[in-house]
Amino acid sequence: MIRLSLAEIAAIVEGELLGDDAWVSATVESDSRLVKPGSLFIAKPGEVTDGHEFLSSAKASGAAGAIVQRRIDCPLPQILVSDSVVALGKLAEAVIARLHEAGRLKVVGITGSNGKTSTKNMLRAVLSKSGNTVAPIESYNNEVGAPISMLLADEGTEFLVVELGAGGPGSIEYLTRMCQPDIAVELKVGLAHVGEFGGIEKTFEIKSELVRHSSGAHFVFNADDEYVRAMADFANGEITWFGLADSARVRAESIRISLEGTSFDLLIDGQKLQSVTLKILGEHQVMNALATIAVAELLGLDIPVAVSALEAMPLAERWRMQLLDGPNGSMIINDAYNASPDSMRAALQTLATIGRQGHRTVAVLGEMAELGEFSAEQHDYIGRTAVRLNIDQVIVVGRGAKLIHMGASQEGSWDGESKYFDSISEAVDHLRGLLGSGDVVLVKSSKSAELRFLGDALAEVES
Repeated sequence: MIRLSLAEIAAIVEGELLGDDAWVSATVESDSRLVKPGSLFIAKPGEVTDGHEFLSSAKASGAAGAIVQRRIDCPLPQILVSDSVVALGKLAEAVIARLHEAGRLKVVGITGSNGKTSTKNMLRAVLSKSGNTVAPIESYNNEVGAPISMLLADEGTEFLVVELGAGGPGSIEYLTRMCQPDIAVELKVGLAHVGEFGGIEKTFEIKSELVRHSSGAHFVFNADDEYVRAMADFANGEITWFGLADSARVRAESIRISLEGTSFDLLIDGQKLQSVTLKILGEHQVMNALATIAVAELLGLDIPVAVSALEAMPLAERWRMQLLDGPNGSMIINDAYNASPDSMRAALQTLATIGRQGHRTVAVLGEMAELGEFSAEQHDYIGRTAVRLNIDQVIVVGRGAKLIHMGASQEGSWDGESKYFDSISEAVDHLRGLLGSGDVVLVKSSKSAELRFLGDALAEVES
């Protein structure tokens, strides 16, 4: 973060400084275990623990001060506010505004139902080749994680990548106003969180907050998504389209998928620029790469250098289409960090493509969370989709996913095409006895179903 005094921060967040003034010269943290000398600690109430109980720990780790919602008896300077999370947002907004005014910083904001984290990681890899780049770790994309990530930027930062997650109406608007992106990327409007938000039309409204509240941004839009295309009607700025559609300015043709990775021909303005070979699996990762290349071009980066950075990435993120060695010469594709009907279908399509290259395919599937009233229909649909794609064996794990098994069983042509297990341990034992040389296993579920640990167990890697 830029160097600020506690008195300056108190003025920014409209709080009261209790104790001596000091300089904040390191990170801003809401987890006391991450505090380092010069950090600012954000004490916020939580469902399980209350950050106010850890001020002494933050002090011991060298914190310069803390933002608190109530005065704590601790010899650490405190800024008293009514809401520490709101104060964190005000601080991030003010710091990014100062850096913007200095004229060096370019902010890229990304949202979408799928692909945000992978695209963010691709942008980090590409932009880092050209300048000092800040991007969030993992999925730091909510009202706490996003501003903490933004506050990693300082006077030397040239590129800031912000992942904007949807937590309900107004959530993306809140983060957009905070970071004011120069480039706003819309990846996809899909069924992730559809149960929580109340339908895909509501998801569209929330995702479009990035477009409606980005002042003076250049937009990077997915030409293949009908909901993203509709955002052009209220985009107050230039648009660069990416995708597979002929209308896309940054486009991919001749996509090839194998266990070695994903290849495609890159076209810009209809002209083939070069072939691209990603180590990352999946046609959906092509879309994320295209979005990244579109941003790189807008920022004036050399496209061959950007492509080289993408090609060097070993994976998009842990547990996202992560290829691992499995038992008895099999291969595991561990993609169980997140799951929605869209991402589940895309992963199954990749598995089916690999299966047509002479591999037996096994799909290990768990629950897709946050689907609400659409849950039964979508789980049934995914089971039927797996069979229609000719996946050789479907293994369903956990009661929340049982309708996948039922859908697959009803769609299947032979008994045993789908098997169901209540627990991860039972499924692992079955799979170890089932798998052989050349088999390819997709492990896919929402994070809450914890099938990522099943994938790690099969590959015998530490979780």
